[in-house]
Amino acid sequence: MSGHSHWSTIKHQKGTSDVKRGQMFTKMAREIAVAVRQGGGEENPDMNMHLRLALQKAKENNLPQENIERAIKRGAGSGEGAQDTLEEATYEGYGPGGVAIMLQALTDNRNRTSSEVRSTFAKLGGSLGGAGCVSWNFDLRGVIAAEVNPKEGEEIALAVIDAGAEDFSLDGSYLEIYASLESFESLRKALEQRGVKVTSAELSMVPKTTVLLDAKSALQTLRLLDRLEELDDVQKVYTNADFPDEALEQYKG
Repeated sequence: MSGHSHWSTIKHQKGTSDVKRGQMFTKMAREIAVAVRQGGGEENPDMNMHLRLALQKAKENNLPQENIERAIKRGAGSGEGAQDTLEEATYEGYGPGGVAIMLQALTDNRNRTSSEVRSTFAKLGGSLGGAGCVSWNFDLRGVIAAEVNPKEGEEIALAVIDAGAEDFSLDGSYLEIYASLESFESLRKALEQRGVKVTSAELSMVPKTTVLLDAKSALQTLRLLDRLEELDDVQKVYTNADFPDEALEQYKG
């Protein structure tokens, strides 16, 4: 699972620029609106799991409360932009070195989004594939990220395994825990009760197997993943790429 862990760890360490933060706020608001709409207009997060996760993510990333309220109204059909129709779209393809890449998008114009995704793949050494070409290599799982004291990380990770987690990845103070959908929420609460700082908790497509890239292909892939994430309609990007330490250090720089 290091493909998921390594890339998310580096993004976590790099931080977020003001420009990307503004774009991230827009994407989180969209996610909230769609969660409300898909829940049949249900605005109570206790009754709408997808809304609960979207709100948690928004609050973890300091999305202003007024933005949250506006997004909920939009999803319920009563706010500004309520008539806009956002639909989910999934794209699958290959990056440099043949690694698998999956994208989840929310779009009001599928043709525009498909064109942008295809062009980005082509410009940065990848190729857009057909439906199902790589999704077989990913499982939907709960992924919880937390900051821990490096001296206690292993102990905490083993404790959550005993509590029902399926696996974990520890990189210094950054801990990622992988859980089934059934145990996801209870494990998050168990960590918080233990005093562990949970930085994110979301449903994610986690690769079953990973591909270790050489340094050149790794840097090309990292740039492709970054560019895909920057597309306005793309919400989430997943890969089964694993990156050598030298490429990660260069990317961080």
